Amino acid sequence: MRILVHEHVSSSRRGRRSVAPALLREGQAMRTALVADLTAAGHDVVTSNPDAVWLIAPELGRVHQQVARRFESKGARLLGSSPAAIRQASDKRALAWLLERHSIPHPRTRILRDDGAAAPIAAALGFPVVVKPAQGAGCLGVALASQAHELATAVAHARAAAGAGLLLVQEYVAGTAASVSLLADGTRAMPLTLNRQRVRRRTHRLVYDGGNTPLAHPLRSRAFEVAVRTCELIPGLRGFVGVDVVLTATEAVVIEVNPRLTTAYLGVRKAVGANVAAMALAACRGELPSRVTVRRSVSWGQTP
Repeated sequence: MRILVHEHVSSSRRGRRSVAPALLREGQAMRTALVADLTAAGHDVVTSNPDAVWLIAPELGRVHQQVARRFESKGARLLGSSPAAIRQASDKRALAWLLERHSIPHPRTRILRDDGAAAPIAAALGFPVVVKPAQGAGCLGVALASQAHELATAVAHARAAAGAGLLLVQEYVAGTAASVSLLADGTRAMPLTLNRQRVRRRTHRLVYDGGNTPLAHPLRSRAFEVAVRTCELIPGLRGFVGVDVVLTATEAVVIEVNPRLTTAYLGVRKAVGANVAAMALAACRGELPSRVTVRRSVSWGQTP
């Protein structure tokens, strides 16, 4: 198959100028790894006249959804989630409502329609609270306020990333930051690995600093269960998908869904004893593997 790999951030000057350097580095690393795996699987990675397009793009400002729609409108076959699934998964406000309706553990979430209303919302939720863009990628714009006097700084940080977009205020869930990497076929999902996420606090900001896989944790099976249930609530999720969770003492709490290749792919591809890109392509055709073997432990940094 002739496949165009479109990594949006590094593919245009506008993309490189408009995002944080960390997202640029992560995008380039995912692109390099994906091209290597597709080539190893016998596919031709091309820049024109492709049979299909594999899109890597952040959710910032609905970029991922818009680029997917653009390719689809030109008749391109997308190797990944549909624009509708991207829209549903990327809207953290709508995702919170969806998870609540289906009794899937998720932080209590409130919309911040006016930045000046943050104080009563935070007081109602109880400190600490997380302030984040309703449309975002990674930890960009995500801030933590442990006390009332930190709230204005947290809101300002999130606002700088969100621009005119909506902000959310969420209760802070203490525990182990993790993610589940899955394969999805549009209706079903299968977990590959549970991964630790290194998320550090730097003053008011939360910063993603890489991770490792597999993560041995007593709630591994529960994390897989809630991640699969979450994916199956979003029709059209296809290929490689990530679900971020926090593992508390008793529960796996879903934080968000990434309807695309995530940075964890850099580790998962080395840990799993198979070509994950080839498995993701099969998932796009409706074929999920019967089992996946994790052969070794792998760590990765923010700058691989």
